[in-house]
Parts: sequence; C-alpha cells; structure tokens
Amino acid sequence: MKLLITGGAGFIGSALVRHVLRSSSHRVVNIDRLTYAANRGWLDTLADEPRHLFECVDICDSESVRGVLKRHAPDAIIHLAAESNVDRSIVEHEPFLHSNIVGTTRLLDEAGRYFHALTGAARENFRFLHVSTDEVYGSRTADRPAADEATAYAPGSPYSASKAAADHMVHAWARTYGLPTLVTHSCNNYGPYQQPDKLVPLALRNALAGHAIPIYGDGRQRRDWLHVDDHVRALLVVLERGRIGERYNIAPGNEIANLALVQTLCRELHARRPADAGHEYEGLISFVADRAGHDERYGIQACKIRRELGWRPSQSLQQGLAATVQWYLAHQHWLESFPSPAHEH
Repeated sequence: MKLLITGGAGFIGSALVRHVLRSSSHRVVNIDRLTYAANRGWLDTLADEPRHLFECVDICDSESVRGVLKRHAPDAIIHLAAESNVDRSIVEHEPFLHSNIVGTTRLLDEAGRYFHALTGAARENFRFLHVSTDEVYGSRTADRPAADEATAYAPGSPYSASKAAADHMVHAWARTYGLPTLVTHSCNNYGPYQQPDKLVPLALRNALAGHAIPIYGDGRQRRDWLHVDDHVRALLVVLERGRIGERYNIAPGNEIANLALVQTLCRELHARRPADAGHEYEGLISFVADRAGHDERYGIQACKIRRELGWRPSQSLQQGLAATVQWYLAHQHWLESFPSPAHEH
C-alpha cells in the first residue's frame, strides 16, 4: 500500500511515518509545508529509506496537491497537516482558518477528484483518514461524562473551532460527493521529538535549565495524555479496519491535572538526574495568568475503537512519561536548539 501523509514532518506526522516504515511494507509519500511546527530533522533516520518520499507542498495549493496525487497514485490519504497551537490561535487566528479550513477543503476537493477517477480495486479500497482532536467537543466539567463520538461539538478556541469546521467539511465530502472518509479524535499527545511549545517538553527543558516552569491559572485543568506511538498505531488500525463514514475517539483514559502531570515529570527527572540540593525541580513550578477561555477539562471515551477494532494503549502514563523523560535527557541538545517558546497546555 502507498500512503499519502500530510503534515508528515510534524510531531505526530513524523511519528506516523516512522511507525509505518518500521512496522509494515507500506510506502509513504510525505508532504509538508515545513512551518514552525515541522522539522526535517525528525525524518533524518529515514534518509536512506527508499520507501519514503518527501515533497515540500502546501495543502492549500490545489495544483501542487493535484500533481502529487497524479505522480504517486496513493492508495489512501492520512491528513494530519494543521496549525495546532492553541496559544498561537488566540493571538493570530488567520493562519488556523487558512490551513485547517481552507487547506482541508482544498485537499478534500483534490482527493475527491482523484477518487472518482479510480476504478476497480483501487476505488474500492481507497480511504481518506482525517486526524482531528478531542478539543472539538469543548470543555467537559467534572460533573459531565467524557465525550463519545455522538457528543455535539462545542469548540472553545479559534484552534478547536477551525478543526471542528474541518471535520464538518470532511463529513460534507463524504455525504455529498461519496468520498470514503474516516475521522479520528485524539487527546493530548506526548513523546519523543515534541517541540517545547507543548507542556511536557517545555517543563523538562525549563527544569533542566533551572528556569521557571509556567503553569496556567491554578493548574487544575485536566487532560488525557496519549503517547504518540500509541496514537499512530491507532491511526493505522482505523485506516485498515475502521468503518467508512465513522468517527473514532483515541484515548487511554489517563486524565490528570496539569499541575499533577508536571509534578510527576519533575519526580521522574529527579530520579534520573537529581537536582542540586536545595533546588528541587518542583520548586521551579510557577503559576502564571490563565489563558483566555481556558477549557477546564477535555475527556473522551474510547470504547468504540476498543470494542470494534481492538485497539488498546501499549503503555501506562507512568511508563510513557518515564520513557519520555529518559529520551529527552539523552537528546537534551535537541531541546535546547529551539528558541524559548510560548507555553501551551
């Protein structure tokens, strides 16, 4: 099978590309615009891999996307390309509207043209998998159950609103044009190669540098945390066995408050690289003004993917965080190569 993966030089996208090439005989055509959220360095281990082909393409450029589809004739598309930093979306929302809504729509348009020109088994087996987020369901207060796939959308930030709009466009192309689509909703991801504008690598980078670790508000906001390797395994399961037209939530059930997560990271870090006496990592935690419109809790149920497709996370949160801390300690130079980021969680 030949997969076209959009956003394949991003954090989740590059993890997916590596996983596909490591665990299957599939070929990958990887397109990415190489914005701030992408890094060709994440693909360095694939430099000599003949099954991986990279093209610098913007999904908003219909002509370029059409050319990629014509040249490479993929069997399926996995769409991850997106602007995904909530803080950035609050400050400047236009890039999110352009990439997430316009880009997805133009990609769907070209995918639809391509699909309808297919015949036989190629047409029968073609799939378009759109990778979305749990944030489209909005904030789930403590007294509300976790969202399932039938829960109404209630996005609360420009980012999540743009992703919700993209989801609706995917549904429209499935219903109106007959494109065989699948949609997934993942909770917060963490793991190797994540840029330090996200909470886990930011906390580790600042702790190692002896700088304040910023926590929004009181740190009680709750998130579910999924190791990126478990996420990309789920994406392939959905692509290969999911029912056309269905949505699948992907989450391990690891809800934890942001403050508790950072405290756990500090303890894991101390166990591997003890802080100097009188300078405990947890003492670096600093509470800062809360984000505008900060959602209290994200929570999704993943019963459907477990029941129908048999997916389960392979590691607990404790195991995943321990392995992630160990990876960043071994790649501290990589963390330090990024400019000081605005934090997000």
